[in-house]
Amino acid sequence: MGDGSTRVLLGDDHTIFVDALVAALSARGFPVVGTAGSLAGTVAAVRRFAPDICLLDRFFGDGDGVARLGEVRAAGPGTKIVVLTADGDAHGVRGALSAGAAGYVNKMCGLEILLDALDAVAAGETVVSLAATRVPSQQQRGDALDARKLASYLTARERECLGLLTEGAQTATMAKSLGVSPTTVRTHVQAVLTKLGVHSRLEAASLALRHDLLETRTLAGR
Repeated sequence: MGDGSTRVLLGDDHTIFVDALVAALSARGFPVVGTAGSLAGTVAAVRRFAPDICLLDRFFGDGDGVARLGEVRAAGPGTKIVVLTADGDAHGVRGALSAGAAGYVNKMCGLEILLDALDAVAAGETVVSLAATRVPSQQQRGDALDARKLASYLTARERECLGLLTEGAQTATMAKSLGVSPTTVRTHVQAVLTKLGVHSRLEAASLALRHDLLETRTLAGR
């Protein structure tokens, strides 16, 4: 967990993901000084806020974050850049590090891995954290089994909510899709978080995607 001294800027065009991450990072001691939804906006925000770390997505509507990483670095010579992306392309990792990135983290690694990466980068280390491979270690297999056991206790409606969370849906969108009130959605979402043992929508979505929880059947047909 951060101590509040490492200032972070988010460059990512996925609004729901950014909103969730801003809340999660701020709560864990990494103040977010700004966000941007485009490469050009990220360059401008880095120049304006001079953050300690810029979390940079790989692909934007106006370009490839790795290919133009040099522009971001030039905007803030004192800013360390961590590419945070769902892309696991090995060429992207090599390209990012060659261009001067201090880290490359896959979004599916989860919040705790990201927090550890931020701590390490702030301490001067270079970090690469990719999503689990298709041949998981014994510990990873155990983690997956634990996660699927927890997911088996979700009701059908709660699983629908979890599926919408992985799509980045907001409460209002979820309410419309499910045909219920926003208050009911929030109740279902809180139940999902409690049953999965996580603290945020972002963590729930990450856990579901990392362990294929939406492929898991519920107990007793629930």
